[in-house]
Amino acid sequence: MLPCFPILISPLFCFCCLLMLPLGLLCPSACVCMDYHTIDCRDQGLPSLPSSFPLDVRKLLAANNHIQTIPADLLLFYGDLIYLDLKNNSLTSLEEGTFSSSSRLLFLDLSYNNLTQLDAGTFKSAEKLIKLYLGNNNLSEVHEAAFESLSSLQVLELHNNNLQSLSVTALEALTSLRTIRLDGNPWICDCDFANLFFWIDENAQKLQKEKKNHSQRNALPESIRAR
Repeated sequence: MLPCFPILISPLFCFCCLLMLPLGLLCPSACVCMDYHTIDCRDQGLPSLPSSFPLDVRKLLAANNHIQTIPADLLLFYGDLIYLDLKNNSLTSLEEGTFSSSSRLLFLDLSYNNLTQLDAGTFKSAEKLIKLYLGNNNLSEVHEAAFESLSSLQVLELHNNNLQSLSVTALEALTSLRTIRLDGNPWICDCDFANLFFWIDENAQKLQKEKKNHSQRNALPESIRAR
């Protein structure tokens, strides 16, 4: 009688076989995989992200498609992902927990989508995130705890949205922030706006450290710069 040992190792055996498959068999048909770490799915008219990628993908380019959602388990299965570009898609919301396993993510581009709000803890666990692009959406609400845990964030773009106010509390969590874009929003001149203005003024020296590399003086709203 044969021992059961071969049965016990069969999942491991299958996993090893998967790792030995040629790159072409692991690469989604609509994408280009130059190596195991970079996958280019741009400009393919995709309604959703492909269901599988090489497990050690680090850079995923999926801009200019029609993707409507980010799978909540995307970063759970692809934990090595550090660069995610979903610019110019059809995202309307971010599922709770989408970025709960994004501890290695450094770059996230969600600009030119249809996002309307950012809830508390949207980017929780993304402690290493350095650049976050949210410009050219339809954002009208940003919860004061939306950016909690983003202590490493250096670049935040929120320009060309529908923001009428923004809590300073949301920005105070961004202790490493160097560049912020807020232009192109229909701001209301109330107490929240006054607090935002004073916060930017108090942090102007820190925010202007990259002035030489930014053509619009950190692209602050004209109404703020003119005061």
